[in-house]
Amino acid sequence: MMHLVNSALERGRSGGAGTEIWAAADQACVGRAAPLAVLDLQALSHNAGSLLRRANGVPIRVASKSIRSREVLRAVVAQDGFAGILAFTLPEALWLAAEDTFTDIVVAYPTADFTALRALAIDARACSRVTLMVDSPEQLDAMEAALLDVRPAAPIRLAVDLDASWRPSVAGRTMGHIGVRRSPVRTGADALAMALDIGSRIRGGQKLFILVGLMAYEAQIAGLQDTPHTGNRVADAAKSVILKRIQQASMMEVTERRGNVVAAVRNVVELEFVNGGGTGSLELTARDPAVTELAAGSGLFGPTLFDGYSRFSPQHAVGFATTVVRRPAPDMVTVLGGGWIASGPHGADRSPVPVFPPGLSMLGTEGAGEVQTPLKGAGAATLGIGEKVWFRHAKSGEVCEHVNALEVLDGGALTDQVLTYRGEGKAFV
Repeated sequence: MMHLVNSALERGRSGGAGTEIWAAADQACVGRAAPLAVLDLQALSHNAGSLLRRANGVPIRVASKSIRSREVLRAVVAQDGFAGILAFTLPEALWLAAEDTFTDIVVAYPTADFTALRALAIDARACSRVTLMVDSPEQLDAMEAALLDVRPAAPIRLAVDLDASWRPSVAGRTMGHIGVRRSPVRTGADALAMALDIGSRIRGGQKLFILVGLMAYEAQIAGLQDTPHTGNRVADAAKSVILKRIQQASMMEVTERRGNVVAAVRNVVELEFVNGGGTGSLELTARDPAVTELAAGSGLFGPTLFDGYSRFSPQHAVGFATTVVRRPAPDMVTVLGGGWIASGPHGADRSPVPVFPPGLSMLGTEGAGEVQTPLKGAGAATLGIGEKVWFRHAKSGEVCEHVNALEVLDGGALTDQVLTYRGEGKAFV
């Protein structure tokens, strides 16, 4: 696949597949048993090029949570401008680090898998390739206790997660919390205390941990659409104005605060990296002089939750199909499965969206089901038993938890098949 991505990246820079890929996918996959998922190479190429242009020369660390296929990860990190992996669990990081393609892996979330931690500690090569995330002394205490009976091959590399949420204030009073609930570390003093604590953990004359990086993910900017499309044009327009103002103010605040935190920590340790941003904020975070690298993953696949951004429009690179098994009414069909609901707050925006044939929608009384999903609309009349319905997923890599492989499309033709984590027998969360 790698050579195909290399050539397709060049073709994809000026465009690529759009919504018409589902008709091509349907034709290409005639005779293939569903459920199945496809990866359109030209759309992937276009999206990779878009991410690189938006990053404006700042390296992009690839978020594996949004990909969940080693072969796709290999192909993407081989491209100039992408550097390293942002993993989601330590066992995943150890698995990736076992091959020489992946030599720089940051685990984006704290770990409490102490079996995996001990395995990391005794593996000198893994210690040099894997960085763990921390945000409290409590985590350091637990990690140190887990290593009491282990002689580490090298100090364990750590990064501190900085809370990048926005807490607007009026007259010195905090008026709320806008963003995700992650780290308790918010200020330079907080981060400096963590840095000193990390450096103080010594056993037998050797440091247990070394601080090498900082991370600050501004989810309220990177992961929140600023041009929502609910169908109410007036309400959507008003909400968009408010969201853009919130995000602008939040970006100004986190840029100043992140810079202060980095300056404080660099008084005691030389950092290798400062990671920031996500698919939705690349061009904004890239302007922050304190940031040395960005993170992105979802923008490569272009799921529905990235349809509502004013700054970019990813193409639809991944979709899945399942088959019609029933006709409960003349204008209605039922497909097998389909309930591939995305994580996050419950709502219609977390459901998959039927995209081909056109003219299909879900029933509000049932939605997407675990073993069956009824669909209604004009498109239902054209479908027979055994024919496929194509969906786009709300989030990126989660679709790979349902299939063993992605069928690779290039120019409307099936050219390859790449295994997902599931297809390699791996399930990390």
